Amino acid sequence: MKLGQIDVNIVPDGYFKLDGGVMFGQAPRVLWEKLVKPDRRNRIRLGLNCLLIQTPRQKILVDTGIGSKFNDSLKESYGVNASRLLRNLRAMGITAKDVTHVVLSHLHFDHCGGATKFNRKNQAVPTFPRAKYLVQRTAWEDALHPNERGRASFHKEDFLPLEARGQLTLLDGDAELAPGILLKVTNGHCRGHQIILVNHGGHRLAYFGDVIPTPHHLTLPYITALDQFPEETLDRKREFLALAEREGWLLTFGHGYDCSSGYLDRHRGQIRLRPFDLNDTAPAKKPG
Repeated sequence: MKLGQIDVNIVPDGYFKLDGGVMFGQAPRVLWEKLVKPDRRNRIRLGLNCLLIQTPRQKILVDTGIGSKFNDSLKESYGVNASRLLRNLRAMGITAKDVTHVVLSHLHFDHCGGATKFNRKNQAVPTFPRAKYLVQRTAWEDALHPNERGRASFHKEDFLPLEARGQLTLLDGDAELAPGILLKVTNGHCRGHQIILVNHGGHRLAYFGDVIPTPHHLTLPYITALDQFPEETLDRKREFLALAEREGWLLTFGHGYDCSSGYLDRHRGQIRLRPFDLNDTAPAKKPG
């Protein structure tokens, strides 16, 4: 999809499975199973959607999926299929060496697992050898020293090699990566969680990370049990959804499976999503 001089595409890394109750928090199963059917182990299928933003000078990858470093036990637990990020990038004519920046919304393994890979010596090294990896300092600090509640979400081989190879850039708050491309701190899901907003040539797009992980989480109280600060997540959701509806933002969802992007509509007073294929090659039409 073209937004003026910027090309934006969803690049899937495949999918994984996670407990449905965890993904919908306080919402009872009798409600969320109307939206998505769990398997016999109560797991639901979640997409691993990364975002590629190409400007005349930069190739920016937002999140890196779950990667390929999983052992058999974790593959079985999470129902992970083969990592597809690099394969899908190559299909778009992009190699790992072409990527100039990697924005990590946060450092949970399902968003940064593909940031590193095992080399021939079975050592974890950065997947994108020429890229700057952009992480909020507070997210980095919490990943280095997680508490008991969040420890299982972090795999240090996913991110420590970025610092060791000198490719890590720590941010202290909102940052403009390029004209019209803003990294904005939301916190909520975890300290230092950041989203990316693209506002260029009259077109607007938002990648929400885990603040709104799937289209099914547009309902305000549907917040994952993994969120460290759910009240803050609620405030950010209310704020961003009002903005997106008012200004016609295209929303993209990091964990959307059947639908990964769309625009907001209002029907009989209720907000709903109008799906839109972000990987359509036609130029985007300005809203309105």
